[in-house]
Amino acid sequence: MDGENWQLILDSFWPLLSAGLRVTIPLALASFAIGLAIAIGIALLRISGNALLSGIARVYVSAIRGTPLLVQLFVIFYGLPQLGIRIDPFPAAVIGLSLNVGGYAAEVIRAAILSVPKGQWEAGFTVGLSRTRTLRRIIIPQAARVSVPPLSNTFISLVKDTSLVSVITVTEMFRVAQNIAAFSYEFLIVYMEAAVIYWIFCFVLSLGQDALERRLDRHVAH
Repeated sequence: MDGENWQLILDSFWPLLSAGLRVTIPLALASFAIGLAIAIGIALLRISGNALLSGIARVYVSAIRGTPLLVQLFVIFYGLPQLGIRIDPFPAAVIGLSLNVGGYAAEVIRAAILSVPKGQWEAGFTVGLSRTRTLRRIIIPQAARVSVPPLSNTFISLVKDTSLVSVITVTEMFRVAQNIAAFSYEFLIVYMEAAVIYWIFCFVLSLGQDALERRLDRHVAH
């Protein structure tokens, strides 16, 4: 490591960090929020008792979990235009990541709902609540506590997965790293610097996850 390498690290730090804060994190947040909404819907279809709806949800989950995220992004951004559907890079990235999160998080939410004892359902019915109100008022709040750790892990993984959207020309942090590396020819240094920033993001999110879990544990204890 000579002086020029250290200067490159200093010069590239802010462009990388800025891209992470302006694009990578917002992209992950938007995709996770939409994906979580999709996941809740899919999970409820899976446990609905309707064979058709449950089957459709099962096929969706199987398709998402059985194909690479990179392929899904390529289909959305490069494949759909052949059908006359053109989507700009950032919305295409949000759609691809959201659908992917929906497929994986749906199983987490379904398992969390099924983990709630059946007696809770019966208690809701006993006091006159409908199935929908029992689900909303009794089951989902308990399932939410169970699903926090795996969903938090899903979000942290999503932050790392945003690097894949560079292949559909979204200028997020890894795309910026690629541009800097191509200009400087210092691929190892720039990519290692990007890796460190990704690690910092994930480390901070892990601290937040731990704090949230401790808070939920105290709430349950009381």
